[in-house]
Amino acid sequence: MKKILVLNGPNLNLLGERDPSIYGSKTLDSIERDLAELAMKFGVEVECFQSNHEGDLIDKIHAERKYCHGIIINPGALTHYSYALRDAIEAVDIPTVEVHISDIFSREDWRRKSVISDVAWKVIAGKGAEGYLLALEDLCHHIGAISSENT
Repeated sequence: MKKILVLNGPNLNLLGERDPSIYGSKTLDSIERDLAELAMKFGVEVECFQSNHEGDLIDKIHAERKYCHGIIINPGALTHYSYALRDAIEAVDIPTVEVHISDIFSREDWRRKSVISDVAWKVIAGKGAEGYLLALEDLCHHIGAISSENT
C-alpha cells in the first residue's frame, strides 16, 4: 500500500480557533479524519504529523523518506523563510504538494513568497480545507495509486 505523509507546520494545530474568517472553522483533527476517509477510498495510507518546530518537520521527512510515496505539506509561516525545510523536501525527491488554506499569493506582501514552491510538484492555495483533499487526489493520480476502479 502506498503511503502519503501529511505535514502541518506552526500554528496549524489552532485551526478552527485561529482567525476563522481567513482559515475557516474546520479543525486539524477534522481535516485529518477527512483525509483518512478519502485515503481509504483510494487504497492509500496517510500519516499525519503536525509540529510547531521546524526541525521536527525536517526530521519527519528524513525518517519517512524510504517509506512514503508522496508528501502533502502546509508549512505555515515556514513557507516564507525556511530554506532548511525546502532543502529537506528537495533532498528526498518525493512528489510534494504544498497546500495553503488561504490564498497566500493575494495576501500581505511578505506572505506572497514561498521558498517551498519551487521544489513542490504542485501548489494548492486558497481552497480552504478542501485543498488538502484535492492535494491527496492529485498526488494519488500522480504516483499511480488511483486506478479506474477506485475513483
